[in-house]
Amino acid sequence: MRARLPALAVEIVALNVDVIVTVTSGAARAAKNATSAIPIVMALSSDPVGQGLIATLARPGGNVTGMSDNAIDLSAKRLELLKEAVPTASRIAVLWNSRDETMTLRYREIERAAQVLGVSIQPLGVREPDDFEHAFSAMNRERPDAMIMVTDVLTILNRKRVLDYAESHRIPAMYEFDSLVREGGLMSYGPSDDYLFGRAAVYVDKILKGAEPSELPAEEPTVYHLVINSRTAKTLGFNIPQSLLVRAELVQ
Repeated sequence: MRARLPALAVEIVALNVDVIVTVTSGAARAAKNATSAIPIVMALSSDPVGQGLIATLARPGGNVTGMSDNAIDLSAKRLELLKEAVPTASRIAVLWNSRDETMTLRYREIERAAQVLGVSIQPLGVREPDDFEHAFSAMNRERPDAMIMVTDVLTILNRKRVLDYAESHRIPAMYEFDSLVREGGLMSYGPSDDYLFGRAAVYVDKILKGAEPSELPAEEPTVYHLVINSRTAKTLGFNIPQSLLVRAELVQ
């Protein structure tokens, strides 16, 4: 799918649309490479300044603006919360798209945090759909105590396979977005999907009313949610510590 983004961006630009909304950093980059004239709103992007998508958050400076999900910085916090949920965990599997540089930065941040927390990481880099079976086989050989899935286009398209594997093998897993918890994942920590897309809609509205994207400051979320699926916890036979339950939004 990632390889198709440049061609898809060119097709969208040829339609002469008023605004392009993107959901990943790769999509935003493809859209920016395809046009410098059509406004681009990022509903979700990791480190857009570092990736050269915008000049600064305060003054984007080009035709791109929108939301930064701050996912690289949040990666360590997600591992910390997962360790709090599973205090006895010593090996944590990390599933991520190793073809994507941004996703690998998130993985590296988890690696650094693991050293501080005294846990070992089981790296499960995937590059295409067939690789998920190899990742599952690796976990079958060396069962992790818990798992983190880094979210991008590849992992989200294969999310049901990951959710089903975690449930059938009773592996507590941390995800990045609450939509995955509502689909059956155990827990997530991050900005809500509704918030990110709601803010993207506000950007689109302002642009359609005449605002220039270069003058619309990009934003980072101000509120992050810990979401736990209590039904999945029961299915896994897993007891969520009270210290997390009092801070969490529960999905029944």
